[in-house]
Amino acid sequence: MRGLSDFSQLPLVDISGLRNGDAAAQLAVARQLGKAAREVGFLYVTGHGVAPARFIELQRAAAEFFALPLAEKMAVYIGHSRNHRGYVPEGEEVYAGGTKDRKEAYDLSFELPADDADYLAGNPLLGPNQWPSLPGFREAIGAYYNEVLAVGKDLLRGFALAIDEPPENFCSHVNRPPSQLRLVHYPFDPADPDAVGIGGHTDYECFTLLHASAPGLEVLNGAGEWIAAPPVPGAFVVNIGDMLELWTNGEFIATTHRVQKIAEERYSFPLFFNVDYHTRIAPLPRLVREGEPTRAPLVAGEHLFAQTSQSFGYLKARLASGELSLPEGSVGLSSFGQAARQAKPEG
Repeated sequence: MRGLSDFSQLPLVDISGLRNGDAAAQLAVARQLGKAAREVGFLYVTGHGVAPARFIELQRAAAEFFALPLAEKMAVYIGHSRNHRGYVPEGEEVYAGGTKDRKEAYDLSFELPADDADYLAGNPLLGPNQWPSLPGFREAIGAYYNEVLAVGKDLLRGFALAIDEPPENFCSHVNRPPSQLRLVHYPFDPADPDAVGIGGHTDYECFTLLHASAPGLEVLNGAGEWIAAPPVPGAFVVNIGDMLELWTNGEFIATTHRVQKIAEERYSFPLFFNVDYHTRIAPLPRLVREGEPTRAPLVAGEHLFAQTSQSFGYLKARLASGELSLPEGSVGLSSFGQAARQAKPEG
């Protein structure tokens, strides 16, 4: 399995050729994506086609929601839902490091009707969203979600090309994915400027497309140093998640990251791009090399649910009461990223 480089900044890739170019242009972009995925696990992406006005509307809607009284936000508390959608109050989420995150959030995902068969059968991540009663909120957030999901499909085709796979080999599994969009608000407390926004972790899906309003994101490089990844105007921050690391047998790297040392109020909007819930992810056979470790297969949605259940308070309570149980074969938190690689020496 490859290791991270001792990078000091994130590479930047213009993906306009992937979206609009001929086969040669698409392959050139894919090679840049592959280099970033192998050596850093993070990159800035421009040329994505999302208009600046869409980001403005997104932040306006998020700011209006988070400015509501707590009682109104708690009316759509995530613990009221059966499929993990809604408001996440501060302290609800705790990562493997054990610290409560200093943030509040609103989570939504791919919209399915209330009579969807998977939802009615009790799927823990599929179904309808829980929308607040805020004029224009659903329209602004839904439009952003749809556009960024389309960018994610472009990137997934590019990542496939980067490992010499047909472009649709991964995208054929993206039909009704539990790809979650989070609206995250980090309040700034001058009395505690070093409070952890989000502890060190990897993302559980294929990759993440992040738009943020202010610095705070830090990425752990191969030398064990935290590298700042401030916003670049007009660019998404994209990072490899657990599922692409697994699918490529470690060829692409899920890199540990955190949000730390907030110096001002910050809004963050990650879309965690995933494949369909029941997709079985196993290392591509041609990327399995004799004598090197091979990761065990996982089901994409089950992995996401298992990791989420181990970090959200309301789900941990349901696990403890026996109301919920983890899927068979689930792995613990920090099973990907640098913590996992250090715990399991290669060879």
